[in-house]
Amino acid sequence: MVRSTNITWHDGQITKKNRQSLKGHKSAVLWFTGLSGAGKSTLSVAVEAALYQRGIHTYVLDGDNVRHGINKNLGFSPEDRTENIRRIGDVSKLMVDAGLMTLSAFISPYRNDREMVRYNFEENEFIEIYVKCSIHECENRDPKGLYKKAREGIIKEFTGISAPYEEPINPELTLETDRLTVEESVEIIINYLERTKMV
Repeated sequence: MVRSTNITWHDGQITKKNRQSLKGHKSAVLWFTGLSGAGKSTLSVAVEAALYQRGIHTYVLDGDNVRHGINKNLGFSPEDRTENIRRIGDVSKLMVDAGLMTLSAFISPYRNDREMVRYNFEENEFIEIYVKCSIHECENRDPKGLYKKAREGIIKEFTGISAPYEEPINPELTLETDRLTVEESVEIIINYLERTKMV
């Protein structure tokens, strides 16, 4: 729902291409999606470190961190999940416009929500990375103890248990983190960025 009225977009003098040129690299969003415990946060942080070593300007947007601030008023209903992703999609776009390689790590369980975000980016600026891990392995890891609480009924609408996760149909990358090490996954992502001349 659009509530703002009487507003006009104001263009600046410095463009995204100007900012990319100043930084010496392209900008895009690496969108990590997958179940809780699949390794999204771990991978995004590791990839950021690898990009930093190459002199790439980056920023990680993590699902839990964002819910401490800009999205702290949202719950986990389907409607709130959609709004969560809409907001972070807009923040990611601002960061890409600023010339940053942005790493967004969110469960983002609904296919339509991820496609809504993709639609707002230019071609090749939205890189969907499916962090694929079996529910069994995610439960074994359970770094935050969330699966246990979900199984006990303490947490309602928990993705993979009592709420759906819709797998990506055609992501740019699929990383099976129950088979790959973090280092192997990072290498695959960096190789993709080099192959597509993003870095």
